[in-house]
Amino acid sequence: MKKIKIVAAFFILFISFLQCKAQQTYSLNTDEETVPDYSYLKDLNNELEPYIGTYKASYQGNEIILYITKVEHALKERTKKTYYMDALVVRYTVKNSSGIILQSTQNIPSNIKDFYSMGTMPQYNAVVLYYSGTNCGVGWGTVYFRKINSTQIYWDYHPNSSLLNEGDCPGNQDIKVYLPVTKDLIFTKQ
Repeated sequence: MKKIKIVAAFFILFISFLQCKAQQTYSLNTDEETVPDYSYLKDLNNELEPYIGTYKASYQGNEIILYITKVEHALKERTKKTYYMDALVVRYTVKNSSGIILQSTQNIPSNIKDFYSMGTMPQYNAVVLYYSGTNCGVGWGTVYFRKINSTQIYWDYHPNSSLLNEGDCPGNQDIKVYLPVTKDLIFTKQ
């Protein structure tokens, strides 16, 4: 009887090992549609590292401060695919010329839902980011960071159009986009 229990235990253990699969790791810029669910798109070449830090720029009388951090192994759930990825996460503060904060996401916990990198473009020394927009998604779109040198990056923001009036956005009625809608704005690392 004891031998049967030992054989059964080994059999169960063997079957459980067969069902376990190691998480597959791919380079950061691998097309997520081509990898199995729950794969890991990892920053194997440290392409995100040069962008980490606090950056400042001025635009139309406002001061914009970017707080760029890196999140590793973050879960990304899409409609057709779930995977993990390394990403830059951007939080920001926009102040007017009097120092009054117009908008800030600085104290919002880092996640990869609001303003995060989707991949890099090494041939252009750039990173592509998705921005979910402000209240009611106004201003959602794509932002490109292009590295100039070790202390400066170019900013290029392409918002998609969302036509809303103040009555279309319940709760916070501020539907203004405070981030600079411009190309080649230079941000300097602090």
